[in-house]
Amino acid sequence: MSDLDVTPPQFSVLTMLVAYPGLSNADLARLSLLTPQTVSVIVANLERSGAISRRPHAVHGRIQHIDVTDKGAALLARCRERVRGLEQQLLEGLSADEERVIRRWLVGLAVEGEPED
Repeated sequence: MSDLDVTPPQFSVLTMLVAYPGLSNADLARLSLLTPQTVSVIVANLERSGAISRRPHAVHGRIQHIDVTDKGAALLARCRERVRGLEQQLLEGLSADEERVIRRWLVGLAVEGEPED
């Protein structure tokens, strides 16, 4: 996605913001499994590019909600299209059963963490 000027962590953050609009930096860090410092840099870069906007929390003055702009939604759509194409390339030659096994394994890794040696 480098030709779209999007890094994998930025893709993850945009994906989380579309799924859960109005998240804070801290929420994003937890959901995307990134450090708060990394999320802060990503959010600043995405805001500078016009992909997201921030708005103040109604009660807590220091917390800001983050939303994807129309520009950000269009960018994410292009990224998702690219990812779908890459997934299709990776799945070429695999049967439906093989794909299911791989997807189940990947979900297990995501939920449980890295397998032990």
